[in-house]
Amino acid sequence: MRKLIYVVLMMVMVGCTPPGPLSEGERTPTTSPRPSPGGEGVNSPALTGTPSQRGTTSRTLENIDSLMWKQADSALKVMMEFAGSPEADSLNEFEGHYCQVLIAELLFKNDYGQSNREEVLKAVGYFDSIDDGFLAARAHYINGVGFYERDSVVAACGEYLKALEIMETHFPNLETQDVAALRVEHLPRFMGLTYNRLGELFSEQYMTEPAIACYKKSLVFCQIEPTSANGISNLLSHIASEYQIQKQYDSCEYYNKEALRLMVDTNNLIYRDLISSLAIYNYYFGKGVEPAVRDLKRMASQTMDEDERMTRFFTIGSIYYETSQFDSALVYLVPVFENKDNVVLKRDAARSLRDIYQIKGDSLKATQYAIYQAENPILQEESNWLVSQLNELFQQHLQWEQEKVEAKRRQTEQLAARQRLVRGVVTAVVVLLVLGLGLWWRMAKRKKEHEAETQTWHEEKQQLQTRVDDALQQLQTVDDALQQLQTQADDALQQARAMLPQRANEIYRTKVGNRLERIMDEFEAAYPEAMGRVAAAHPDLTPTERRIFVLSHLQFRAKEMADLLGLSENTVNQYRYNLRKKTENASFSAFLD
Repeated sequence: MRKLIYVVLMMVMVGCTPPGPLSEGERTPTTSPRPSPGGEGVNSPALTGTPSQRGTTSRTLENIDSLMWKQADSALKVMMEFAGSPEADSLNEFEGHYCQVLIAELLFKNDYGQSNREEVLKAVGYFDSIDDGFLAARAHYINGVGFYERDSVVAACGEYLKALEIMETHFPNLETQDVAALRVEHLPRFMGLTYNRLGELFSEQYMTEPAIACYKKSLVFCQIEPTSANGISNLLSHIASEYQIQKQYDSCEYYNKEALRLMVDTNNLIYRDLISSLAIYNYYFGKGVEPAVRDLKRMASQTMDEDERMTRFFTIGSIYYETSQFDSALVYLVPVFENKDNVVLKRDAARSLRDIYQIKGDSLKATQYAIYQAENPILQEESNWLVSQLNELFQQHLQWEQEKVEAKRRQTEQLAARQRLVRGVVTAVVVLLVLGLGLWWRMAKRKKEHEAETQTWHEEKQQLQTRVDDALQQLQTVDDALQQLQTQADDALQQARAMLPQRANEIYRTKVGNRLERIMDEFEAAYPEAMGRVAAAHPDLTPTERRIFVLSHLQFRAKEMADLLGLSENTVNQYRYNLRKKTENASFSAFLD
């Protein structure tokens, strides 16, 4: 790797240094126009300047650029070959800065550190000065990568946001417009990558809201032009992780499942992260420790990366720790602590190990881990300052976007006002013409209109008479229907009355506790006014005597009445005797309608 970086450094120093002022003969015009701010461009991956800025080697750089978006490793080899060729000596100013941006991007995409920082900074200023939208944005983006590699997180965030603002200024409505019409390749992919980098930057500082907002923006552009085969699943996985931190578990589960559904293959880090995230989700929602741990162990066994393996180990150990399975927790947390590459995991593991050994009564080991924690504290003040700076940058970007939307709204309103004014003038002229013609037409055909109105009056009278007749016919139809419904209701009531004794006997045989109430309800439904007539004719009857009156009408025997009323048969006979005496041996049928 060092040898390769050395070669690239030599390429930076020898092959791609922007030359001094060139003579007229060193610039060869081409017929490819430079894109205007309105969005027109060349059919190539980069917006490569005006004919006066482009040189004879621009096409070679564009070919390397195009290859980089498909095969970054092959593009780096081609760039190294180009740097050693005589063609690299003929770069003009534009091509030299373009070359530096390409080198920085190639180093980044091939996992090498940025070795041409000074040249990248010069390229940023140059492309800003010539107002070349795509290349200026790419220069700021790759400059942000350089800042990030040097732990200047705030500066990196500022550069990423600047790249987005340049793109949104030069290519408004990029999310919704036809990207092919711009004739510039990879615009959505670049936007997706930039928003993704911002999302990762905010996520590392546990700024979940900005992270989710950036990941969702990246998802929009990734759906237009995917950044990789599993790019969409990767973004969905990131969004799920942020929701998990916010404890919005329903959203977390939804995005995880969507990510799994869209996965192209399963032999990758994204898939393992998704399975691990779902395992943790299932654990927290009480679906068992063992299924979650089993999935986490399976994912740990599939990785060859030590840092990823330690992350899986820490998660497994934490679950065992939370469920008080301390011996199992030690098996996974101790290797995490002994791994020197990930200080954050090591510090978190030390906290759990300290607690475990305190519970086990091993104060010596507990003290050792406590000492490590004390010697490696979380720099909370620095973290708070960093989050504050990043949040301020993000809020400024949101304000910039809001101001851009507001300016566009004002512009739209002004255009609409001008259009309304023009329409008003035209309308006024048209109205005057129409009024003049209308007046002439009115005077010329006044008599004819009068005749037409008379004819219309007669027609309307006839139509009104027809509607009245139709309405009367409809009323007759409704009346017939109501009579039919009344007849059906009467038939149904008669049928219910005819079936009442049988129905009462069936209810009696059911042997349930509320048989008497149900029989009385059935009777009152069949003869809704009968009980009122009985009460009016014989107000001295008790409720029990009225019930016996009904049961006698329904042909229940004294023994059955006693069963329903919860009385003895002798008591029922006494009630029947009293009832005959009070009603003078009247029949209940006299009270039925």
